[in-house]
Amino acid sequence: MRVFVTGATGYVGFAVATALRRAGHDVYGLTRAAAKALQLARQEIRPVIGDIGDSKSYADTAEDCSVLVHAAFEPSASGVAKDKTAVDALIEAGRRGSQPKTLIYTSGVWVHGDSGEKLVDETSPLDPIKLVAWRPAHEQLVLQAKGVRGLVMRLGCVYGGRGGLTGDWFAAAAAGKAPTVVGSGHNRWTMVHLDDLADAYVRAAESGRAGEVFDVTDRSRATVLEMATAAARAAGFQGELRPVPLGEARRTMGDFADALAVDQHVDARKAVRLLGWQPRHGGFVDEADIFYAAWKAWRA
Repeated sequence: MRVFVTGATGYVGFAVATALRRAGHDVYGLTRAAAKALQLARQEIRPVIGDIGDSKSYADTAEDCSVLVHAAFEPSASGVAKDKTAVDALIEAGRRGSQPKTLIYTSGVWVHGDSGEKLVDETSPLDPIKLVAWRPAHEQLVLQAKGVRGLVMRLGCVYGGRGGLTGDWFAAAAAGKAPTVVGSGHNRWTMVHLDDLADAYVRAAESGRAGEVFDVTDRSRATVLEMATAAARAAGFQGELRPVPLGEARRTMGDFADALAVDQHVDARKAVRLLGWQPRHGGFVDEADIFYAAWKAWRA
């Protein structure tokens, strides 16, 4: 298949684009920086220079592909508007050129909100935290779009490779500082390794399915404090980790503090059942030293 991936040099997008290429597909990757084109070319991904907010920079390429993967998001004041522009442009491109097209939208489990110990899945009513309150509407645009096979991937907190949120813990510890833990630290994030989520995207792209949402998480249940402590020790920090009260964190982090304090239990068995997906990594804590070495190598 010919595949177009937005955010192809980003943390998630690069892993997804690379996995799709390793699976034998012809992959086109969108990147804003011409300097990063070489990074894509090394992985046999065809670089497309453009911006998700400028649909003219990639519409023709998207039209010529049979699978469109939207993995980009810009964390700026205009990020939500750009995401909407990209969704609209990809849906429009999906209705033109080779048919039928599959459009895969990248969302996240934060749309489930704080579920605590209650197990939630794709059928559960959504209660997104404020930071991602806009995402369900964009999910629906993709799922209800006529003329394309829309799929939504709700990712857990991603670890491995260059880092994600766990990379922030490594960076603090490597600098001799305690990693930041917001709230009690007894909350649990739903996690997924970078390679496992990339495999889920490949399976979704090849599935021919439409109108489906997939939660993509592993089965680990470590607390945030346990994971942050493992990250600190792997990076050589031996001091005490003292969680920051949520109210205090909100004053400096805003809505992001609530994301770090979220407590969730998410069921990913639908992806196992319909896509044949199985996470091969068992969680962050046991191999934190390996993940730290990888993070450090990426920074070098």
